[in-house]
Formats: sequence, structure tokens, C-alpha cells
Amino acid sequence: MDGDDVARDDERLQRAGQGPIVGGLPDVPGIGAAMHLTPGLGVHLRGLADELLVHDFPGATLRRDQRETLAAAVSAANGCFFCMDSHGAFAAALLERSGTPELLPLVDAAKGGSADGFDPKMQALLHIARTVGRDALALRAADVDHALAAGATDADVQLAILIAAAFSMYNRMVDGLRARTAPTPEAYRERAAEIAEHGYSAPSRLPAAPARS
Repeated sequence: MDGDDVARDDERLQRAGQGPIVGGLPDVPGIGAAMHLTPGLGVHLRGLADELLVHDFPGATLRRDQRETLAAAVSAANGCFFCMDSHGAFAAALLERSGTPELLPLVDAAKGGSADGFDPKMQALLHIARTVGRDALALRAADVDHALAAGATDADVQLAILIAAAFSMYNRMVDGLRARTAPTPEAYRERAAEIAEHGYSAPSRLPAAPARS
């Protein structure tokens, strides 16, 4: 484990020690705190995740694990540990389910801000997603042209932009509310298997974070 990994683990533990700063939140971790505020929020936030990460998107070639990897990469760039770790775990579960565990290191690379090891298409789409997550107006036509030349379809580019925009919103919901988050990525493994099987309609069984004294 290098110094960057140690620093990230320290940041994760620090974030896990924080509790909500907004009163009246449901006692559930992460984005679940927002989803449980009203029935409609739960329906729409889960539905948006299904549309972007699970359901067929006309003209797109991105696999589900690749979509989840884009979500994890944007969340990592935004410093949202709940979303980066949960969606990283979901991507990993999908890779294991598809019989391609040799691709698992790519998920950690994406969470670490790298595109090393990805094919040119995913490298270009990671760049697009991270750019939109940071500053949408910094995205250039040349970035899109590069992705298309690398084999992406227009729909792949659309998805990368939509995932980046949606997860910037999810990230800010989680961290703006200071919703509880887990101290280790392993906390999301059980939920990851459910997501891989059922998508976001599966009832969450994420373990609650330890109660704060």
C-alpha cells in the first residue's frame, strides 16, 4: 500500500466518524438517507440509477460494470466515499459475475484517479466523466471527438455525461447531509451482490454504521 492509499484510508476513516449535520434524517447510511426522506425521492433516485446504470440505453455499448466504474470514478474525484466505495463494489460484483475477475484492478485504478489499463474507449469516457464532474463547461468538442475515434458511440458519450452529472448530485446529497458512511469498502459487498442480480430495485441490506455516542 503506497502513501496515497494510506492517506485515502485515513480520509475514509475520518469521514466514517462524522454524523449527520442536518436534523430529522432517517437512520440509514449514505444515499439511503435521502431516499427515505419521502417515498417519491426513493422511487426517483433509484429509478435514475436504474436508467443510467442498469437498463438498456439505446445505442450504448457500455457494459454495466463499465457504467458502475464511471460512477465510482466520478464519486472518487468528488471525494464521496460512500458512492465511490459502493459503486466500486457494484462494478467488482458485476465483473465477478461475468467471469472476468482479472479486470478487478481496473476498478481500484479508476477510484484512484487513473485510467491506466483501460482500453482507449474507456480512457476517453473516464476523461469525459471526470471533466463533467469537475466543471461541465470544461468539456470540449475535441474530448467528444477523441472518444468517438476510440470506438465510443454517441450514446456512450451521453451516458458518461449523464452518469457524471447524476453522481455529482448523489455525492452532494450524501456529503451535504453528512449521511453516515462505512469505514471500509468491504461493507458494501453484500449489497453489491443484490445490485448485480436485481439492479437498484433490490431492497437495501447495507449494514448500518456504528451508532455515534
